[in-house]
Amino acid sequence: MNIKSLQFFLHLCHSKNFSQTAQKMHISPSALSRQIQRLEQELAQPLFIRDNRSVELTTAGHKLLPVASRIIAEWQHLQQELTEQDQMLKGKLTLFCSVTASYSHLPGVLNQFRQHYPQVEIQLATGDPAQAIDKVMQDEADFAITALPANLPGKLAFIYLGDVSMSLISPLAPPPALQSMLTPEIQWEKLPFILPEHGSARENADKWMKSHKIKPNIYAQVAGHEAIVSMVALGCGIGIAPDIVIENSPIRDKIHKLPTATVDPLILGLCCKQSRQKEPLYQALLALFK
Repeated sequence: MNIKSLQFFLHLCHSKNFSQTAQKMHISPSALSRQIQRLEQELAQPLFIRDNRSVELTTAGHKLLPVASRIIAEWQHLQQELTEQDQMLKGKLTLFCSVTASYSHLPGVLNQFRQHYPQVEIQLATGDPAQAIDKVMQDEADFAITALPANLPGKLAFIYLGDVSMSLISPLAPPPALQSMLTPEIQWEKLPFILPEHGSARENADKWMKSHKIKPNIYAQVAGHEAIVSMVALGCGIGIAPDIVIENSPIRDKIHKLPTATVDPLILGLCCKQSRQKEPLYQALLALFK
């Protein structure tokens, strides 16, 4: 018994005419008759009562009819599923972001994406968020989660995700030398600053210091915001970092936010090349972020 034989049988049940079924199924009447005879031999039962004018189902034929219909329906459903699977999006997308963003902004979106497009490989690269724009421009990443820079390259599209506040932080238990600069009044000019090496966070830090007429005593310039929190917790100086990094740091209980400072927030978003926004893989991921 095979699917083709059942399809011939099912059509013949409805047409009750060998010639008509043979024509519709693109088979000769004699070949159709052989297919039905083979089916009858396998079941050891006649399926049709034939005469020169009509074809009628036997009792065995009536019993086979719903079984054949169900088998063919399931077969067609399987074929459709396999066809849709072959037509599903395939390929690879590379996404660059900071370590913090990888668990603060990505899990929910990537989980949905994996459910919708299981055949698309997501390659995640983490590093200094200040490098994000260059990674996309140089095709080292398809997408990047990044803060909006002062001058976004015209070739890039930027999808707004939210604002990220920033804070000045000091050690919770500063060493004596540092403590003397923090109390009773903050001696901004003497304090050792730990700042982002570059990027939007550094731009906002510089803007805040300029507005307060502070010429910073820079102790260290760090690539990666997580390291700023670590160095401050060790008592190396005070730092400026995004709150999302501070709050997700495993050593957040060892630092203290200075309430006197209000640094402009970062504008966080997803960026990619404008020229690639209409590609199916890009559209799929952008739709979830939007």
